Amino acid sequence: MTETSAPIYLSVERAIEFIGDANGVLSLLNTLHQTLGEDLPRIAALLEQDDMHGVNRVLHQLKGFTPVFCVDSLVELVVIVEQMSKHAEISEVRAAYSQLAPQLEALRNEVASHLVSHPQA
Repeated sequence: MTETSAPIYLSVERAIEFIGDANGVLSLLNTLHQTLGEDLPRIAALLEQDDMHGVNRVLHQLKGFTPVFCVDSLVELVVIVEQMSKHAEISEVRAAYSQLAPQLEALRNEVASHLVSHPQA
């Protein structure tokens, strides 16, 4: 028997409050899942290249959706790392992102699970 655990980082209730309807949320969750799938490897590659401007650009975009879909603790961490990417040493940003990345990957997995259990009509 498979038991689905409650999401830690995804807040569908918050998304419905922002967006207004479940179908709109599902549509945007599809976009979010695709974006995370592309952006997480992109950030890692940009960090490897010491491209802080690129890291900041991608994190800034992620920062835009987190208040809609995520719990406060993840929103705060995304904001902190995005701000750090503007002025901190690359080693500090790498360390901070190493804490953030697993949470964003967990969010991506939670989104995938939600989409599987709530297919759009």
